[in-house]
Amino acid sequence: MSAAPLLIAGTHVSAGTRVKIEFPLADLYTYGPLAMPIEVVRGRLEGPTVFVSAAIHGDEINGIEIIHRLLRQHSALRQLRGTLVCIPIVNVFGFINQTRYLPDGRDLNRSFPGSERGSLTSRVAHLFLREIAAKCDYGIDLHTAAAHRNNLPHIRANLDDKETLRIARSFQVPVLLNSNTRDGSLRQAAGELGVKVVLFEGGERLRFNEHVIRIGLAGVMNALRTLGMLPARGAREASPKPVVARHTRWLRAARSGIHRIEVELGQRVRRGDRLGVISDPFGAVEDEVRSELDGIVIGQTSLPLVNEGDALFHLARFDRLSAAERTAEGKKNLIDNADNQLPDTEPPTY
Repeated sequence: MSAAPLLIAGTHVSAGTRVKIEFPLADLYTYGPLAMPIEVVRGRLEGPTVFVSAAIHGDEINGIEIIHRLLRQHSALRQLRGTLVCIPIVNVFGFINQTRYLPDGRDLNRSFPGSERGSLTSRVAHLFLREIAAKCDYGIDLHTAAAHRNNLPHIRANLDDKETLRIARSFQVPVLLNSNTRDGSLRQAAGELGVKVVLFEGGERLRFNEHVIRIGLAGVMNALRTLGMLPARGAREASPKPVVARHTRWLRAARSGIHRIEVELGQRVRRGDRLGVISDPFGAVEDEVRSELDGIVIGQTSLPLVNEGDALFHLARFDRLSAAERTAEGKKNLIDNADNQLPDTEPPTY
């Protein structure tokens, strides 16, 4: 059966077409126009409608490259059922200025559902939710860590929902966080409209991390296969089963100083293990940073200069240590497995 007509960001997209949309936003104060770039790929046959978004925080750019490469999967997308809505740069204002925020200083991912007559950030949130997210059945939102932090590739989602858990597992990342939605987040606002959203985290702001990009691309492709939008692939080497974590904790600096990190992202740690050392400039005074729980390092600071109270290590805690051990071992094969899941394509162009 042919897909029904679809209106995305004010543009009618017919079945079997591929359309680029420049979605108008507020003009710059120079009177220059500004638009959010969107590309919609519609299959000839009916299926789910899925949005894939990146750069809701304007300095988180790994997701932009993931979407770039996703749209280059030409042979796969020719077999698409349903509709894929790709928004590589949601926060165009922040992207231009290489910042997390919009010009009014607000965080877009704390401003949903937004308001037609609110602040600039609120208006962008309102437009995105009404004209894009509300037209979809599912969403994949791509993020990286905030300033001076680095994240292990992982998924955050409402894993108590069976369908969302199924999509999250398809990413084949080592860690799935059962994460409550935060007030004002896209995930919360879209969820209230019945749109099931998973959030992919990985890497650093303002940096392309090739490993994270390849893992993220493989995950998105797997999610589309899981939803029946792309044909299933043949048998592949089994990936380690991801582990669901329901609790995380940031370990913070007990004093200011120069911080030496002694663990890696994805490393299993036990309660009491030494994770790093904070010292004075001469090295005469040293304070050890020790783990307060058993788990895995899923995030850490990348800045060696720390103040008292700064977040140093983000640990995911598991009910069973053996599960954490399997996850840490599985991380070693994560990149190879991601490569094996991708079709052969020409290298990306810029």
